[in-house]
Amino acid sequence: MNITHDEAGRRFSLPTPAGQAELIYHLAGQVMTITHTFVPPPARGSGVAAQLATSAFEFARQHQLKVVPACPYISQGFLPRHPQYADLLPQA
Repeated sequence: MNITHDEAGRRFSLPTPAGQAELIYHLAGQVMTITHTFVPPPARGSGVAAQLATSAFEFARQHQLKVVPACPYISQGFLPRHPQYADLLPQA
């Protein structure tokens, strides 16, 4: 799938037949805060959100950023199933 990253707009996006899916984040210094993930209802359950999240976490890893999962999908859905990204979370 063709995920695009608009660094200036702070978003990852992916076109689906049902419409545009996106993950939105804020960047402050070396901290990426993921604030919102949206997938059009007909495209939900197909792994689109996980693909967007993976792209965001891989971007963070490549740029040595810490990730604050402010979006419920990221904190409650994605991260429990993808512990390989736990090292990118700020220390509690």
